[in-house]
Amino acid sequence: MRRREFITLLSGAAATWPIAARAQQRDRTRLIGVLMGYAEDDPAVQSYVAAFRVALAKLGWTEGGNLRIELRWGATDPDGIRTFAKELVEQRPDVIVGMTSGVISALARETRTIPIVFAAVIDPIGNGFAASLAHPGGNITGFTVLDSAIGGKWVELLKQIAPRTERVALLFNPATAPPIQSLVASIQTAASSIAVQASIAPVHAKEEIEGVIAEQARTPGGGLIVMPDPFNRRNRDLIISLTARYGVPAIYYARSLVESGGLIAYSDDYGEGLRQAAGYVDRILKGEKPGNLPLQAPTKYELVINMKTAKALGLTVSNSMQLLADEVIE
Repeated sequence: MRRREFITLLSGAAATWPIAARAQQRDRTRLIGVLMGYAEDDPAVQSYVAAFRVALAKLGWTEGGNLRIELRWGATDPDGIRTFAKELVEQRPDVIVGMTSGVISALARETRTIPIVFAAVIDPIGNGFAASLAHPGGNITGFTVLDSAIGGKWVELLKQIAPRTERVALLFNPATAPPIQSLVASIQTAASSIAVQASIAPVHAKEEIEGVIAEQARTPGGGLIVMPDPFNRRNRDLIISLTARYGVPAIYYARSLVESGGLIAYSDDYGEGLRQAAGYVDRILKGEKPGNLPLQAPTKYELVINMKTAKALGLTVSNSMQLLADEVIE
């Protein structure tokens, strides 16, 4: 072979190397770790995960083809969540997706390099997950849930549907709830403006829930705010049955709890954040840095009222409030 022909052949082969390398990188199976802060038997959360998978498939990521997902369920066990976080990080996935503040805290302790995309996190900047909304800066980004001002709206709506409400207890488990200081502040501010007394009611086991609700029923005018907390979601049936038994009106942080028999909920769509997370996963797998992807807040909130529960509690829901609701469950 002549020298000029050899050089031309070598140059042509070299030119194809980056293309071949990029194709190989694109075609290889990617690994996504998913850690949910909820129980596996929660049908609403199962639907969130299903929607996440569908969103990924629409973006060209097919399980069993160019994608593998390692899914873990942390339920309401902080120790279990930490164990799963460590286990997923040790697998060196391309991206980890997490849902709830407790999950992201556990993942953040395990890695500062693997990209993490979150959903359903309250106050990510206050939690130290990101430097700012526009420029997270590190390896964590995602989709927030429940703006702090929503706490005040919960008090107002509970007072509107149950006008005799004079005091409310904020039910949550400190071991599993996200930092709720900002929500508590807005609740207390709104409560004082409409002559409602707001008190903190922490519980550490499901056996303590009845005591909180019974105390609210001891004298007329008691109400309950079921705070955003995987523990409350896990024990939703117990909470709903106890509020019915004791005749205590309660407002919830997610529509799925009202679909299960709760009185009223005002919230954003928890599942939407996980669907949107698929888009960020796609962008990261294609080379973007999580620190350059802005945090995104919910843009729509929905009011859901369960009329059957209202009637059982002896509450008359005004026509104006029914018209205000996004959904009325008969």
